[in-house]
Amino acid sequence: MAKKSYKFNPQILTFEVISPPFRLRVYRLLRKIFIGFILASIITFVFSYFFYTPKMYAINRSNSELRLKYAILQDKINTSEAKLEDIRHRDTYVYRKLFGTDSMTIEGVYDQYPAQKYASLTGDTYSSILLNSWMDLDALARNMYLESKSLDELQALAKNKEKMALSVPAIWPLDRRLMTSPHIGRYGYRNHPILGSYKMHTGIDLGAPRGTPVYVTGNGVVSKVASEPGGYGNYIIIDHGFGYKTRYAHLNKSYVITGQTVKRGEVIGEVGNTGRSTGPHLHYEVILMNKTVDPLNYFRQDMDEAEFEHIIEMAKDTMFEEFD
Repeated sequence: MAKKSYKFNPQILTFEVISPPFRLRVYRLLRKIFIGFILASIITFVFSYFFYTPKMYAINRSNSELRLKYAILQDKINTSEAKLEDIRHRDTYVYRKLFGTDSMTIEGVYDQYPAQKYASLTGDTYSSILLNSWMDLDALARNMYLESKSLDELQALAKNKEKMALSVPAIWPLDRRLMTSPHIGRYGYRNHPILGSYKMHTGIDLGAPRGTPVYVTGNGVVSKVASEPGGYGNYIIIDHGFGYKTRYAHLNKSYVITGQTVKRGEVIGEVGNTGRSTGPHLHYEVILMNKTVDPLNYFRQDMDEAEFEHIIEMAKDTMFEEFD
């Protein structure tokens, strides 16, 4: 209650209440309101600092649910990445090996997007959670696109499986009955007769009389007919597609030209003794995805175990040529 002021009136011999000016009354009222507002703010701040208000409870509950949802999303992303990696592994090491083709890649598919793409996600309390999830999602999308394109290519290869079966080098490049040696110069590291050290021999050597017909071992296109006096001599390379190539070296004659289409079993040349050779023979290579492999693994896939073991036994360090 405001304190009242009094003034003595000598004319009527009594005290009269002095009324303050209107401006002063307004000032006093505003001062009280302002002080009350400050006190209320202090009380609210102290209370909210030590005690949660219903609104703060709602905000914290919403934030907790958001963090939980992002944690679930991250788990789903990780699970999807693991499944995609499993598919990618089978694509690379099973399906593509079966078709003899290189793994597919797309330039830049493993590169992260520029930082500007995620600029709107920075500067927040939960920026790290949001940023990691979005970057993982984008990476997953890029990898899914790559694998989708790869599977499309495999589907196209599967439609050509009959063509592939005829293209894979799977027969002997000459008539075994005409071989002059019971042994096959084997593929792999062998002891060099002159240098006295082990050197890689990239094919197999089949001894046969000069002029013995040489057969192409699978359908394909002649990619090269050349002569190398200090090495392979006269040789032919056939591109069979599906990642396969074959080389026929030390030939006496070649019956094909570059760009010519040939079919399995067709005569493409004659056994000779050209190049770095110690006697008439055929040097035969199978090249898969630009790397030589053992040709013995491709001779007649339907042969029985005894016959295959006999062929392996015949593969000795027989020297028909001087190799580098």
